[in-house]
Amino acid sequence: MILQRYTADMKHSWDEFVARSRNATFIHYRAYMDYHSDRFHDHSILFFDDRKKIKALLPANDNGNTLYSHQGLTYGGLLLDWKTTANDVIEIFRLLYEYGRGAGFKKIIYKPVPWHYHLYPSEEDLYAMFYSSHPALHARNIASVINLKTPLKWSQNRRLGANRAERNGVYIKESDDITAFWKILEENLRERYDASPVHSLEEITLLRKSFPSNIRLFLAYDANHCAQAGTIIYDTGQVAKTQYISSTAEGKNIHAVDLLFRHVITLFSSTHRYFDFGTSNEQGGEYLNKTLIHQKEGFGGRGIVYDSWEISLTQ
Repeated sequence: MILQRYTADMKHSWDEFVARSRNATFIHYRAYMDYHSDRFHDHSILFFDDRKKIKALLPANDNGNTLYSHQGLTYGGLLLDWKTTANDVIEIFRLLYEYGRGAGFKKIIYKPVPWHYHLYPSEEDLYAMFYSSHPALHARNIASVINLKTPLKWSQNRRLGANRAERNGVYIKESDDITAFWKILEENLRERYDASPVHSLEEITLLRKSFPSNIRLFLAYDANHCAQAGTIIYDTGQVAKTQYISSTAEGKNIHAVDLLFRHVITLFSSTHRYFDFGTSNEQGGEYLNKTLIHQKEGFGGRGIVYDSWEISLTQ
């Protein structure tokens, strides 16, 4: 097995592997990873077998003496070929630790791809870490996920809210009006949390142009045809994940979000396996927004964890 650090001339090979990997998604393509290259110093790694065929990729960046599973991605552990075995992955981690020590890193923060994104079981990395280093849990965030093949019944409040919105003339459309949604999102985050979206309007617009079938916007309009709520969905083909959800004050009054998710979940239920509402945490999972997770659970979401592991390279 051979390890090589990614360079820009490897873009085609990287993307070709992502397209055929058993646990990669569109966020691992270089067009997505590189949009914030000004904020994260890329240190991605490729692993080749003795025939110079790629066996695995590690999207990564460095910061000081730490090598990170890419901090600009929600998840981004080892991306595997369909034929990559447990023994292969053990060897990959041995090479990674050897390389990390040689490059002067003191630790690795590793963020695996959660299992519901896997096209086929791909948790060899979790075993290889345990086998070789006994890593410490660095962060654990809980996402609320619906199994679309066996969904739970909605809570009474969510069902009544959707029905009330529909009676009041609220309707849902897939839209390209990202500017209208971003105004709702920015105002809501500023007023409630004194915060801003992770992406700027320019960044999310660029990403949607690059991945129009993967980054989708749905808006809820009132009876006067004004947008009052919306969600951006990251569509991986297997999982539909809410990347952003937001509503105006009027949207909350008319229960626009309830109808919005009845529409979106119904839309994806015939083609996807999971609907992921995303996490409800801050501070690496030490703070739980109980109001937010209660709302997601009202739609039938139940817990899947997004973990990060810390691997010491000084032992």
